[in-house]
Amino acid sequence: MREQQDDDPIVTARFRDAATKVLDALLEAAPEEATRLGEHRYDELTTELTVEATIRRASMLVDAMSALDDVDDTALTPDDRVDLEILRTRVSGTLWEQTELRRFENDPLLHLPGEGLYPLITREGPAPERLRALAARLGQVPQRLEQARSVLRDMPRLCVQTAVDQARGTRPLLTEDLEPLLAQDESLAVAVRKVRDEALEALEDHTRWLESQLPVSDGDPRLGELNYAARLWYTLDTETSPDALLTRAESDLQAIEEEIAELAGRISGRPMSETLVREVLDEAAASAPVTDATVRPLCEEALVLLADRVRELDLVTVPPTPVRVIGMPPSRAGISVAYCDPPGPLEPGAAQGLLPTFFAVATELGDEDLRREYNGHMLRNLAVHEGFPGHALQLAHGNRYRGSTPVRSAIRSGTFIEGWAVYAEELMASFGLGAGRAEDDVWLRLMTLKMALRSAINAVLDVRVHAHGMTRDEAMRLMTARGHQEEGEAAGKWRRALLTSTQLSTYYVGHREIRDLAGRVHAENPEWSKRQVHDELLAHGAPPPRHLRALLGLE
Repeated sequence: MREQQDDDPIVTARFRDAATKVLDALLEAAPEEATRLGEHRYDELTTELTVEATIRRASMLVDAMSALDDVDDTALTPDDRVDLEILRTRVSGTLWEQTELRRFENDPLLHLPGEGLYPLITREGPAPERLRALAARLGQVPQRLEQARSVLRDMPRLCVQTAVDQARGTRPLLTEDLEPLLAQDESLAVAVRKVRDEALEALEDHTRWLESQLPVSDGDPRLGELNYAARLWYTLDTETSPDALLTRAESDLQAIEEEIAELAGRISGRPMSETLVREVLDEAAASAPVTDATVRPLCEEALVLLADRVRELDLVTVPPTPVRVIGMPPSRAGISVAYCDPPGPLEPGAAQGLLPTFFAVATELGDEDLRREYNGHMLRNLAVHEGFPGHALQLAHGNRYRGSTPVRSAIRSGTFIEGWAVYAEELMASFGLGAGRAEDDVWLRLMTLKMALRSAINAVLDVRVHAHGMTRDEAMRLMTARGHQEEGEAAGKWRRALLTSTQLSTYYVGHREIRDLAGRVHAENPEWSKRQVHDELLAHGAPPPRHLRALLGLE
């Protein structure tokens, strides 16, 4: 789709060598992230979250930035130029996080060991190598938690409570989840159990300390206007300002409200009223009730249906990567109801689709209002977002991408990833589920519009909470009245808005950009099929959408 331009082979070789070295340094400085990506050279290390270690990492990042700034980007190919810009943004963003935001000083979630242990326990791979790495990381848990207690201050109460819940949720990970792996190599099991028991004791002590801090934890989790604007830039990798984002999201929210009200009127045949949308959504929930026992089977059934439908419509190539539905791990609870966990892109076998993707969903919804929110129709829409043709499909395409550097394999844009998943919801709602499912199609369209409301509100919340001091009561009214969310869902989103600044904006911004890119690729290539258009969008990894425009020759 673009003309090939000549590059300087000497400059190109130097850049690719520098890019690989900088990426290696980034991964060595964040070994848990390296493990998640499938780079296992650092599996026995953990990130040291102290002031001294932060100074050392900052020095490394300054050197990395200097090396990248020395590259003459005019002498590179378009692909290499994009990799250079992605790497520059990651290095500068990490440096800003380390030296300016300094979340390690007030966020206890960063110090918990679960995220570094989880992939070693749950992912496939040679048991001896995983057990040796586990022994090393478990052995560092007591010191890591002791360091956390010496560093943490001014903690927000919400962060502390979530850390308490996740710390307690780590116990089943290190007991019942770990035992099958230990059984694969008894020669290493004794040593692992010893450090595991010491780690559990240290984790219990740390949990009690966290609980003792709850009464005095009065830190503000909001970033404030300046820090939020900076972090939004690094998250989205776009020039969008918070105020511009807020204006667009609130305008789109009003348009979506009108659209869902019109659909509710058509479904019900009743005249428009202030309560009509809420009434029709209640009818949808009543027509597809769920229990804790049916959440997982309904998601599994939906994945099969949706994969078949995507193939039937020839919407996009479906890679062979298997997708498994699992219950939400307790060590990861408290942030969202569901997530997609693909194999790391650097993992051997990931590109060939040999390793499974996990679709994790909370199977114990608890409150009745959450069961109404995640009724059978909404679970099907959730399976579109997390599964087909959403995250699981897109991330499988991403794992197949191999560029001239490993940059785009290791660094993925959340804006692209979430934007594609919301775009996937829109696609499936527009094409429907197939013959004999007309009623299901109507409800799916309704759920998709409700999720579109949620996407726009996510962005409004993100900006208003962190940059404008939005209160909990204001946020709850916005979500329940205009977003028609149940109280339990809205309360969970309030927590998430405080805990994951800027992430909530990626859905709305990414969807707008991916939808625009799909339209422009089709306009440039009117003879292409839907599959060709979508495969082209997914053929370049998961770069920030502004860089994808350059790669597609659309600038």
